[in-house]
Amino acid sequence: MPKLESRLFVVTDRHQTGGRSLVSVLDHVLRVGCPAIQLRERDLSANEAIALVREVQSIPAFPGSQFVINDRIDIALALDGVGVHLRSDSLPTAIARRLLGSHRLLGISAHSVEEVVQAEANGADYVILGPIYETPSKRAFGPPLGLGLLEKACRRTRVPVVGIGGISAARVRDVREAGAFGVAVITAVLGAADIETATRELCVALAAST
Repeated sequence: MPKLESRLFVVTDRHQTGGRSLVSVLDHVLRVGCPAIQLRERDLSANEAIALVREVQSIPAFPGSQFVINDRIDIALALDGVGVHLRSDSLPTAIARRLLGSHRLLGISAHSVEEVVQAEANGADYVILGPIYETPSKRAFGPPLGLGLLEKACRRTRVPVVGIGGISAARVRDVREAGAFGVAVITAVLGAADIETATRELCVALAAST
């Protein structure tokens, strides 16, 4: 089974890049480090998503980064080195694992301790849990879960748990001390005026927390 390698997960949303192309933003991110990248562009057709993945994979600094695409097992299977990230209400994790096989990274979003435990039982390689803090992008999933619930979830599972929702470099230590393997961000990087500085601050905070 594959292992999550980076403690930083960058989740994409090309509508939150301030008018900059997503590929150019990720190019700046990858100049600083090799985060895992989750392509979450739900409004793209299969052909558009495949083209975008190939553009990202062509970034000179991309090799070494792990890459997953939201929900689209068909697209992942059509490409080399691409895994899948499932929403909590997506195709059951156990079925996705059978379809993907054992060599592709498989993650799931969770919003409770129970969902984290179930994800591990069904074969997920990692879980993104949130929202940990208040954040506009995660309001649809209810109020923030908080560090206490994150800590409880991390104690109940052996797979890496990644905290998402309102994450900043200043909050990295608290999230890691609660037991999280790492952090996932969207606007903290994609919406930053200086992409490389924002990425570097997160990488430094993660390195200091290990």
